[in-house]
Amino acid sequence: MSGSTYYVTTPIYYVNDVPHIGHAYTSLACDVLARFMRLDGRDVHFLTGTDEHGQKIEKAAAAAGMAPQAFTDKVSQSFRDLLGVMDYSPDSFIRTTEKRHYAACQALWEKLVAAGDIYLGAYAGWYSVRDETYFVEGETEVGQDGKRRATSTGAEVEWVEEPSYFFRLSAWADRLLEFYEKNARFIGPESRRNEILSFVRGGLQDLSVSRTSFSWGVPVPGDPKHIMYVWLDALTNYITECGYPDTKNPLWKYWPADLHMVGKDIIRFHCVFWPAFLMAAGVAPPKRVFAHGWWTNEGQKISKSLGNVINPVDLVKTYGVDAVRYFLLREVPFGNDGDFQRKALVGRMNGDLANAYGNLCQRVLSIVAKNCGEKVPPKGALTGADAALLDRAKGLLTVVRTELDDQAFHKALTAIWEVIADANRYVDAQAPWALAKTDPGRRDTVLWVLAETIRRVTLPVQPFMPDAAAKILDQLAVAPADRAFTGFDKELVSGTPLPKPQGVFPRYVEPKVAE
Repeated sequence: MSGSTYYVTTPIYYVNDVPHIGHAYTSLACDVLARFMRLDGRDVHFLTGTDEHGQKIEKAAAAAGMAPQAFTDKVSQSFRDLLGVMDYSPDSFIRTTEKRHYAACQALWEKLVAAGDIYLGAYAGWYSVRDETYFVEGETEVGQDGKRRATSTGAEVEWVEEPSYFFRLSAWADRLLEFYEKNARFIGPESRRNEILSFVRGGLQDLSVSRTSFSWGVPVPGDPKHIMYVWLDALTNYITECGYPDTKNPLWKYWPADLHMVGKDIIRFHCVFWPAFLMAAGVAPPKRVFAHGWWTNEGQKISKSLGNVINPVDLVKTYGVDAVRYFLLREVPFGNDGDFQRKALVGRMNGDLANAYGNLCQRVLSIVAKNCGEKVPPKGALTGADAALLDRAKGLLTVVRTELDDQAFHKALTAIWEVIADANRYVDAQAPWALAKTDPGRRDTVLWVLAETIRRVTLPVQPFMPDAAAKILDQLAVAPADRAFTGFDKELVSGTPLPKPQGVFPRYVEPKVAE
């Protein structure tokens, strides 16, 4: 697969509020995949950005006393700022208020009209401004306060009657089911695939794809009183980026996307509406959509009203970016819901990072510096124990590659940390500090095996914790060119000078609260 393209996208984030832990989580998963694929020799394009149209934005801007464009400029910037805070590496940041995006949306619309999949009618039904979604009456209920809400999201709905263009989604059920059957990996994880199959088998209604009651959005070609439904607009960003409708654009080589990463709340838009729009327009659907779960905070649902929204910027300030990145992808099986507990984060920092990985690096490299003249130790004949540890380390890249192909980030990290645990047991069993007196040659070989194991462990750690991994590879004098996975089998060369070792993962101590 080396040299082949890899296009990974975050959802474009809605700019009615500032970034929270959910945004950080989705983008982190994409960043790890993008970094891994680059190291693995792939031609990567990693896209993120902001979704800036719709009635909700128009209302939020009015409430802030700002024009919609000025409002979106301000909030979109907060999502750009998060990129640096979390050490993300996108190749591009797209905004739906860009001219190129208007052109792509209108071109797609015209394709759908030409295909006979869009017609003019009138919409009458329940609409949620918060969710930017239509609901049939059976999907809503009236609460004790007399207000009608969507049962699935709790968002208030309002009765809407207006002229509307419709997309003939009802005609696409059989073709979508056939597509899902032929492309078993299109939806992950399996639980979400089953959810979508059930939804489509239940029958599809035609989809209202325009509004006339507000003006903040992409105008419908030839009928500018109508604004495109925000989801038709938003989803199109993935092909806008690749130059659509210009399929000769150099970026078109990245389409179809290898992976759309989304939260589970928007899987229906990505796995039902989006492939139907694309197939109707004669464009290939993406290869895979993966929907991850939601975080709670110390057992509580996260909400602004509870005041327990987790700000990723604050987390990084308190615990450090690499520790936060590691914790978010290690703590919970990716795809499941998870509970964010600070005690668990500190436990991972002090257990997995400081005690297991950090201590392994620090004690091995300190013994090397002290006993081997600050150079990579000489490598002698290997014993069965040496070969066993090295073989496990050598097999690591294949395991991580396989797990990340399924978005099983937690399994990839578990595999890496199992080898770290093996290395720590090997240190204790071989006791190089004792060998210094009895068999210096054997001591040197043990230290070489350990240094080489740390190198092989650290190469696949790079996408998860770029800064920490770089510091460890610096201390092993691994050349920048050898940090890509093509260098995985290039062993450490005995006699290479090494810099003075320094700790990379300090223990976290809770600050004392003044009484």
